[in-house]
Amino acid sequence: MAKARAIIKRLKAVRNVRKITRTMELVATARFKKAMDRATQAAAYTRKISEIVSDLSNTDQEKGGAFTHPLLQQHPAEKKSILLVITSNRGLCGGYNGGVLRLAQGRIRQAKADQLPLEIEVSGKRGIGFFKFQKIETTASYTHFEDKPSFEEVDVLARRFVQLFVSGEIDRLDVSYTKFETMSRQKSVIETLLPIGKLTTAESEKTGPKVEYEFLPSPREILEELVPASFKARLYKCFLDAAVSEQIARMVAMKSATDNADEMIRTIRAQYNRARQSQITSELSEIIGGAAALE
Repeated sequence: MAKARAIIKRLKAVRNVRKITRTMELVATARFKKAMDRATQAAAYTRKISEIVSDLSNTDQEKGGAFTHPLLQQHPAEKKSILLVITSNRGLCGGYNGGVLRLAQGRIRQAKADQLPLEIEVSGKRGIGFFKFQKIETTASYTHFEDKPSFEEVDVLARRFVQLFVSGEIDRLDVSYTKFETMSRQKSVIETLLPIGKLTTAESEKTGPKVEYEFLPSPREILEELVPASFKARLYKCFLDAAVSEQIARMVAMKSATDNADEMIRTIRAQYNRARQSQITSELSEIIGGAAALE
């Protein structure tokens, strides 16, 4: 009887764990849907503003002016750069953080090999804890970016990065994060956001501007506003992609945990049935043996 009771106790524990993982899966699913809507909207905005900037840049060049902006110009020498690593504040999301941190470590090793100063800034408690454990010094850390990063919060970072790049204090900004492509595909990447680089899209290179614009003020003045806005939109999209990818990873991890719990419950039930049958057989044997002894 003691063995059957131990099995029942274990079965209850697994059922309780299953309730938790199932609840976390449902919560992650709800958060994923909202995060995906925000990421999709931001992707459309980022793509459109890039197209507009490309069209305006081409128009300015056609009129004989070569538009330049400090954010577009690569510095003569790369003396100092920043690597922003975007991780999660919470765990239980599978290998989401692992892929980003592995890429970040590779970038750090490359910078050491090239003997280039590299400052590490980390968003998320998991990344902060990882670099602390690895004894890698970080210059800034952020824990306020959750599954709903606001543009105002990202704008504070973006303005500082723009100021550092324009003043020449840094020559490059890389972001290590998980890029959201589709529901079934997310990948860890390192993207260089500063300098922005070439201001053209594939379509504009082939066909030129698709839209005729009337400018007030001039294209140059408009682009001076749009280029920083384009950078801020790209940085904001990195945080949104990271948020939706985190929820997908947590949703998949919790679903896998729930499925494993279901399998364990079936296995434990089978063990309990066998233990109960053995116990019943033993009790029947004792009864029959006692009855035979009384005859």
